[in-house]
This record gives sequence, structure tokens and C-alpha cells, in this order.
Amino acid sequence: MKQLTVIGGGLAGCEAAWQAAQRGVSVVLHEMKPEKFSPAHHLPGLAELVCSNSLRGISLDNAVGLLKEELRRCGSLIMETSEATCVPAGGALAVDRQLFSDHVTVKIEAHPLIRIERGELTCIPTEGIVIIASGPLTSDALASTLSEVTGDRLYFYDAIAPIVSSESLDMTRVFAASRYGKGDGDDYLNCPLNEEEYLHFVDELNRGEKVQARDFEKAVHFEGCMPVEELAARGLETLRFGPMKPVGLINPHTGHEAHAVIQLRAENRAKTMYNLVGFQTKLTWPEQRRIFRMIPGLEAAGFVRLGSMHRNTFINSPCLLLPTQQLRNDLRIFFAGQITGVEGYVESAASGLLAGIAAANLIQGKSMPVPPPDTALGALMQHITNADVKHFQPMNVNYGLFPDLPGRIKKIQKRQLLAERALASLDAWKATLA
Repeated sequence: MKQLTVIGGGLAGCEAAWQAAQRGVSVVLHEMKPEKFSPAHHLPGLAELVCSNSLRGISLDNAVGLLKEELRRCGSLIMETSEATCVPAGGALAVDRQLFSDHVTVKIEAHPLIRIERGELTCIPTEGIVIIASGPLTSDALASTLSEVTGDRLYFYDAIAPIVSSESLDMTRVFAASRYGKGDGDDYLNCPLNEEEYLHFVDELNRGEKVQARDFEKAVHFEGCMPVEELAARGLETLRFGPMKPVGLINPHTGHEAHAVIQLRAENRAKTMYNLVGFQTKLTWPEQRRIFRMIPGLEAAGFVRLGSMHRNTFINSPCLLLPTQQLRNDLRIFFAGQITGVEGYVESAASGLLAGIAAANLIQGKSMPVPPPDTALGALMQHITNADVKHFQPMNVNYGLFPDLPGRIKKIQKRQLLAERALASLDAWKATLA
């Protein structure tokens, strides 16, 4: 019997191993704990939750709630465990961390087709089907090997700018224009600030509460990706000569350049989401919402993703992976979890589930239909394998990733209809799986 190797015993690796084993495939799961711990891990068991014990919202009004429902329908181990170990959390799904890890560990250890190998794996096996799910804190030795396999398209530090939904923008205050008229006229949206607004904004950036880096995250920032508040601290005019430079941008409402401009770049082809260009930040999330809503046109901004800067090992998936999460230049190697550029516990489990199914199908000589892009699973895979290679950044699942619905639909109904369409599409996709 052909064997599957899974590297990493986090949520993605455990889900991948479980899905493959449930399909009759023999799995060896490599986990370096408890022989070696990353700087953020402490529990000896599998599937340790590091940052939070929350798997976020449960309502279908939220895309992560939809993703949870899709995972349930696909027999996800992580969803089964979450429900078995949940604690009260209002409208969110939260779990007891210790019980969660214990439950996954017991299930994996008890499966007759899964064998756990404890100890650090420093290189990728040269034969057989492999799923790499080593996570955002991949060990230095394995990361060195991955850098070679990916052609140095491996990143170790996230500098993420916030993303807002296009429907939340006040287009009476925002104007579309590219600097000096280059490119298409609507490549960028621009939020103009007068001098008073600019000075107040800089002051709030300087006073805003920042997230303190953990010891292993203390890194020297490259000049090209400095936190916006670090630039603001260098002097009042620094931002006006950096990411808020107004030169070459004429406001059609006034016929003049503004004192400063914040540019928004389309995050996807459908232009349902926009990135705040150059606004990577270490401000806390509440402070980001407060301060960035001072920007003209963003007063009611709906944040699809908030900014951050932290240690995070991930690959440039759009140029490296097929929609099945297979490496384009070596189809026996799959990637899964946060290393692919998905963000969040649920998203990592989803990536692992799909990689486990695809790897099992490959071993058994079956085809692997990719989930449709109008499902949460498919929308997530579409992002990590079809996003802009030059600007690719990790992403949580959100409704901005989904294909739009036809016709004019009231905002209050849109998410419900997207969820209904997704679940019907998911059920049809599941029927095609061998």
C-alpha cells in the first residue's frame, strides 16, 4: 500500500492525515513536539491553539461561519473536536485549548492507518506523496529546505496592510485615479486629506496603542515595509513623502492636489476589496478601526482584514501551487495550512482537509475535482492559487472572495444568498468525489 507523509501536527496536518486515513490511505504524521518546541508552542499534544481559543463567528452572515458549516458537511475532524470541547462564547465558537489538543491527539493516535513519528524532520522525503503543513513557525532547518524547493519564494515575516470592502466606501469623498494618469484610470482609489486632517491623522498614529512583538518576532523592518506608525514617528512630513504622497494625483472634485492622499489598490479582480497601500501596521485592531475610519471616505469602512506585522512563514502560493495545493514543479508535494497563505484556525483546517482528500485521490489514482469558487472552500483556494503574485498576502476567508451574485440585491440579503448558493454548490461538489 502506498503511504502518505504529512509534515506537521497542527490543525492542517491533523486534518489532512485524518481525511486521507478515512479514505483508506496509510499515513505517517511527523510532529517535532515534544522533542522540540517552537517559540510559541508549549503543549506536548497535537493541534495546539497558540494565539486564541476562538474559532470566530458561527453565523452564516460571516464567511467563517459558512466555512465551518462546509467543513462539518465534509466530515472535518477539527470541527468535530471544536464542538466536543467548546466553551461559552456568545456568537463565536471557542474551545478549551487543553481538551481540544487532547481530543485531536487521542483520535489521531487511535486511527489504525495513522502512525505518529515524533521528532524534527529537517528535509522533505525524496519519494512518495508528501503534505507539508509545518505552519507559520516552521523550524529553521526545514525552512531552509523549503526555500530551495520553492525557489526562494518563502517569506518569514508578514507586513500586512488593512483591506476594506468596496461597498463600505463613501465614493462621494473618494476619487479614482492613477498617479500621473498611468495605467487604467481606476487602478487606484484615493482618499484626499487637507492639512488639518493630515496633521490630526499623524498625531493619532503616534498616540495609538501598538501590539508588542514577542521576543522571537523582534526583527529589523526593511525600509520598504516599515509600519506606517514608525514612519509617522520620524516627522510630520515623512508620510507625505512616502505612502501618502499626493504628487501626480488630481482630485476631480477640486481640480487640485490634496495635502496628502491615501491610496487604495484593488485586492481582487472583481474589485470588491481594496488594500490601504503602504499601511502595514502594528496598531492594535481596535485602534486600527478607530484611526483608519478618520480617513475621508473610510468613515464607515468595513474591514475585511486588519493590518499586522509578525513572524509568519508562508510561500507565494499563486506562483507555486495548483488549485489542488500541489507544487507545480513536483506534483507529489502538497502544501497545507498557514504556510499556503490562509489565515486562521478554521482556514488552516479547511486547507488541510482539501490537501488530505487530494493526496488520497492521487495515491488511489482518482481525479480530484476542485471545490467551486462560490463555496467558502473554493473561494479560499481561489485566493491562494490565483491572487496577484506580486502583492500576495495571507488572508482569512471573507465574502469579498466570493463571485458576486447576479442582479441588484439588497445588502441585508446578500450574505444569506451567498451562503445558500455556497451550500448547494458544496453538496453538488461532494457528490462528484470518488
